[in-house]
Amino acid sequence: MISVPNILTVLRILLTPLFVILLLKDMIGYALLIFTLAGISDGLDGFIARYRNQQTTLGAYLDPLADKLLLISAYICLSVMRLIPGWLAVLVISRDVIILIGIAVFFITGVSVQVKPSLVSKITTVSQLTTIFFSLLKPRQFLHAFSLTWALSWITAGLTIASGLHYIYLGLTSLQNGLKTANSKE
Repeated sequence: MISVPNILTVLRILLTPLFVILLLKDMIGYALLIFTLAGISDGLDGFIARYRNQQTTLGAYLDPLADKLLLISAYICLSVMRLIPGWLAVLVISRDVIILIGIAVFFITGVSVQVKPSLVSKITTVSQLTTIFFSLLKPRQFLHAFSLTWALSWITAGLTIASGLHYIYLGLTSLQNGLKTANSKE
């Protein structure tokens, strides 16, 4: 039987194309609604998984995949629409690509690693989601909202860089230790 948290995660994956279509059709209000529903489902699936002890291996893979799919889609679209700076989209996407490359290196080398989001990564994700949310409020119409979006962009950039460097450090340390252990067994 499929757990409720996994159903919510799959729903979030299915909402992503709808979100993108609404953005492309310049239906920002509806896109904001879908994005908000996806964000709520993200928090809800984690809460239910922990509260009802329904954490699964499938969920451990699907949840971050759903997050990345939504975030990357949003950053690409909002950057093309000029609602967020292009450089921020490049930073956010580059960090995720670097993480995926790191996971591939672990797989190729046969070094076992447990993929678990760090605290700085969780804070970064919240910042990235918040930046998207406020960018969808059409900040150019309101000077204060524009200033908030500008500040959020820089905060998100700093957190994204810090999180990326943190993962690189953890990855290199784990890889080095894993390779040493593998070599000592030979």
